[in-house]
Amino acid sequence: MEIIEMFENILELIVEIGILIFEFIGVGVIIWTSLVSLSKYVRRKEDTRIYLAKGLAMGLEFKLGSEILRTVVVREWKEIAIVAGIILLRATLTFLIHWEIKQEELAEQRDIETDEMRENALSDKE
Repeated sequence: MEIIEMFENILELIVEIGILIFEFIGVGVIIWTSLVSLSKYVRRKEDTRIYLAKGLAMGLEFKLGSEILRTVVVREWKEIAIVAGIILLRATLTFLIHWEIKQEELAEQRDIETDEMRENALSDKE
Protein backbone atom coordinates (compact mmCIF):
# COMPACT_ATOMS: atom_id res chain seq x y z
CA MET A 1 0.00 0.00 0.00
CA GLU A 2 2.87 2.39 0.67
CA ILE A 3 4.06 2.18 -2.95
CA ILE A 4 0.56 3.02 -4.23
CA GLU A 5 0.33 6.02 -1.89
CA MET A 6 3.79 7.14 -2.97
CA PHE A 7 2.79 6.96 -6.65
CA GLU A 8 -0.45 8.83 -5.89
CA ASN A 9 1.53 11.56 -4.15
CA ILE A 10 3.97 11.80 -7.07
CA LEU A 11 1.09 11.96 -9.57
CA GLU A 12 -0.63 14.63 -7.48
CA LEU A 13 2.58 16.69 -7.34
CA ILE A 14 3.12 16.41 -11.11
CA VAL A 15 -0.49 17.39 -11.81
CA GLU A 16 -0.31 20.37 -9.43
CA ILE A 17 2.88 21.58 -11.15
CA GLY A 18 1.22 21.12 -14.55
CA ILE A 19 -1.84 23.07 -13.40
CA LEU A 20 0.34 25.94 -12.21
CA ILE A 21 2.29 25.97 -15.48
CA PHE A 22 -0.88 26.00 -17.61
CA GLU A 23 -2.48 28.69 -15.44
CA PHE A 24 0.68 30.82 -15.60
CA ILE A 25 0.93 30.49 -19.39
CA GLY A 26 -2.78 31.26 -19.82
CA VAL A 27 -2.59 34.40 -17.69
CA GLY A 28 0.64 35.44 -19.43
CA VAL A 29 -0.92 35.04 -22.88
CA ILE A 30 -4.00 37.05 -21.86
CA ILE A 31 -1.93 39.87 -20.31
CA TRP A 32 0.51 40.04 -23.26
CA THR A 33 -2.30 40.00 -25.81
CA SER A 34 -4.17 42.71 -23.92
CA LEU A 35 -1.12 44.97 -23.81
CA VAL A 36 -0.32 44.47 -27.51
CA SER A 37 -4.00 45.00 -28.37
CA LEU A 38 -4.05 48.24 -26.39
CA SER A 39 -1.05 49.39 -28.40
CA LYS A 40 -2.77 48.40 -31.65
CA TYR A 41 -5.95 50.18 -30.55
CA VAL A 42 -4.06 53.40 -29.84
CA ARG A 43 -2.45 53.18 -33.31
CA ARG A 44 -5.90 52.49 -34.85
CA LYS A 45 -4.87 49.14 -36.39
CA GLU A 46 -7.71 47.33 -38.13
CA ASP A 47 -6.80 43.87 -36.84
CA THR A 48 -7.00 44.84 -33.15
CA ARG A 49 -10.26 43.01 -32.42
CA ILE A 50 -9.22 39.80 -34.12
CA TYR A 51 -5.79 39.86 -32.47
CA LEU A 52 -7.35 40.38 -29.04
CA ALA A 53 -9.99 37.69 -29.58
CA LYS A 54 -7.40 35.15 -30.76
CA GLY A 55 -5.17 35.91 -27.78
CA LEU A 56 -8.04 35.59 -25.32
CA ALA A 57 -9.07 32.30 -26.91
CA MET A 58 -5.52 30.97 -26.64
CA GLY A 59 -5.24 32.06 -23.00
CA LEU A 60 -8.58 30.46 -22.16
CA GLU A 61 -7.52 27.22 -23.83
CA PHE A 62 -4.46 27.03 -21.58
CA LYS A 63 -6.65 27.71 -18.56
CA LEU A 64 -9.10 25.07 -19.77
CA GLY A 65 -6.18 22.64 -19.97
CA SER A 66 -5.38 23.34 -16.33
CA GLU A 67 -8.98 22.59 -15.33
CA ILE A 68 -8.89 19.31 -17.23
CA LEU A 69 -5.69 18.40 -15.38
CA ARG A 70 -7.42 19.33 -12.13
CA THR A 71 -9.97 16.54 -12.72
CA VAL A 72 -7.15 14.01 -12.22
CA VAL A 73 -6.76 14.87 -8.53
CA VAL A 74 -10.40 15.53 -7.66
CA ARG A 75 -11.62 13.21 -4.92
CA GLU A 76 -15.21 14.26 -4.11
CA TRP A 77 -18.36 14.67 -6.21
CA LYS A 78 -18.76 18.26 -5.04
CA GLU A 79 -15.29 19.09 -6.40
CA ILE A 80 -16.10 17.30 -9.66
CA ALA A 81 -19.24 19.41 -10.06
CA ILE A 82 -17.29 22.63 -9.45
CA VAL A 83 -14.53 21.66 -11.91
CA ALA A 84 -17.13 20.57 -14.48
CA GLY A 85 -18.88 23.93 -14.14
CA ILE A 86 -15.61 25.80 -14.63
CA ILE A 87 -14.75 23.66 -17.66
CA LEU A 88 -18.21 24.28 -19.14
CA LEU A 89 -17.93 28.03 -18.57
CA ARG A 90 -14.44 28.27 -20.09
CA ALA A 91 -15.39 26.06 -23.04
CA THR A 92 -18.43 28.25 -23.70
CA LEU A 93 -16.32 31.40 -23.56
CA THR A 94 -13.77 29.85 -25.92
CA PHE A 95 -16.54 28.83 -28.34
CA LEU A 96 -18.04 32.33 -28.30
CA ILE A 97 -14.66 33.95 -28.89
CA HIS A 98 -13.94 31.61 -31.81
CA TRP A 99 -17.37 32.44 -33.24
CA GLU A 100 -16.61 36.16 -32.92
CA ILE A 101 -13.24 35.68 -34.64
CA LYS A 102 -14.94 33.91 -37.54
CA GLN A 103 -17.53 36.70 -37.84
CA GLU A 104 -14.81 39.37 -37.83
CA GLU A 105 -12.79 37.52 -40.48
CA LEU A 106 -15.91 37.16 -42.67
CA ALA A 107 -16.65 40.87 -42.29
CA GLU A 108 -13.07 41.75 -43.27
CA GLN A 109 -13.29 39.46 -46.29
CA ARG A 110 -16.56 41.12 -47.37
CA ASP A 111 -14.93 44.54 -46.99
CA ILE A 112 -11.98 43.45 -49.15
CA GLU A 113 -14.31 42.05 -51.82
CA THR A 114 -16.39 45.25 -51.77
CA ASP A 115 -13.28 47.39 -52.17
CA GLU A 116 -12.10 45.23 -55.07
CA MET A 117 -15.49 45.52 -56.76
CA ARG A 118 -15.39 49.31 -56.40
CA GLU A 119 -11.88 49.46 -57.85
CA ASN A 120 -12.94 47.28 -60.78
CA ALA A 121 -16.01 49.42 -61.38
CA LEU A 122 -13.89 52.58 -61.36
CA SER A 123 -11.32 51.11 -63.74
CA ASP A 124 -14.11 49.95 -66.09
CA LYS A 125 -15.51 53.50 -66.28
CA GLU A 126 -12.14 54.87 -67.33
